Amino acid sequence: MTSPDPRRQLLLELFQAGLARVEGRHCTGAALRAAAWRPLRVWTAAVGKAASAMVMGAHDALGRAQERVLLITKDGHVAPEARALPDIEIHESAHPLPDARSIAAGERLLRWTQELPPDVEPLFLISGGASSLVEVLAPGVTLEELKRLHDAGIASGIAIAELNANRTRLSRIKGGRLTAALAGRRARALFISDVPGDDPAVIGSGLLGPAAGAADAVERTVVASIDDAVAAAGALAQARGLGVRMAAERFDGDVRRLAVRFTHELDLYPAGVHIWGGESVVRLPAHPGQGGRNQHLALAAARSIAGRRDLLLLAAGTDGTDGVTLDAGALVDGESCARIALAELDVEDCLRRADSGTALARAGDLIHTGPTGTNVGDLVIGAKCGS
Repeated sequence: MTSPDPRRQLLLELFQAGLARVEGRHCTGAALRAAAWRPLRVWTAAVGKAASAMVMGAHDALGRAQERVLLITKDGHVAPEARALPDIEIHESAHPLPDARSIAAGERLLRWTQELPPDVEPLFLISGGASSLVEVLAPGVTLEELKRLHDAGIASGIAIAELNANRTRLSRIKGGRLTAALAGRRARALFISDVPGDDPAVIGSGLLGPAAGAADAVERTVVASIDDAVAAAGALAQARGLGVRMAAERFDGDVRRLAVRFTHELDLYPAGVHIWGGESVVRLPAHPGQGGRNQHLALAAARSIAGRRDLLLLAAGTDGTDGVTLDAGALVDGESCARIALAELDVEDCLRRADSGTALARAGDLIHTGPTGTNVGDLVIGAKCGS
């Protein structure tokens, strides 16, 4: 990041407040304690980017009742505390593009579900990223077909719900089919949602969604969503005595259009903080450069606010990653484009080539958090400062 600036520090603190509210360990533990669930024996299967944190939350709430754990998450997303749990089986799998590990992890999850002892209470912990991390392909479908589907969806910029629906058609475990494999036995499922409407039928491509035409005794609870993160960031801003505008609806759609919208709203309203939650889409060229949708949004916004000393904007993924990068996103201000120009890069060229990460790295504007233990979508936080 660039030199300390209290305005930039404020936006980073608001972002961290949003993350803390939806952190998987906290949300999972709180939900299980509030449910007053007191099973004697629990086997837990956790899938998603927040799986490690959610497993620790279940351990906090259930203690020794949690006998065995199947943990499937993205490379580098396993907390040391989770590795130390007794009787834990860990699979680090592929994201965002599925590979052979995704198939192996999906087949293991299906076998685990089918082989549950009759006197054990199954607990499923599902978070964003599950769609890529686990898969059991329908008869006749190949891994290459799945990869092509994913690549085409990402390149065209379709919404996550549509991409998940397309994945479901190729799967033996998604769209409620893993629920059907439980054959009507009681189970509990907790979700950290990264999809519009927070619908378990869509989260993780419906991995533990309702089973159409089959017995279904799964009790489902969404324990965190982007609305919670927006509210927490807004509460901290209000506690600091700032005027706050929190978007009532989740954003989606083209990243450049959203950059124009967000910067226009910042300019239109009085000084204060604006907070939006959702997920944008970016259409990629044939050979994209470095970056992700949040970095692309931030760079497009930087172009719109160039020269404005009163406007700043942060765009970052709550999971701590953006696209295939290890950065969460970026925080830009009115001088970002000038810093990029001094590095002899052209903003418009970087946007055209989807190489926003390179430009923002030169500007010192990238945000790096590492894995956050959650995944509820993206936060965009803007500030308009008074004179």
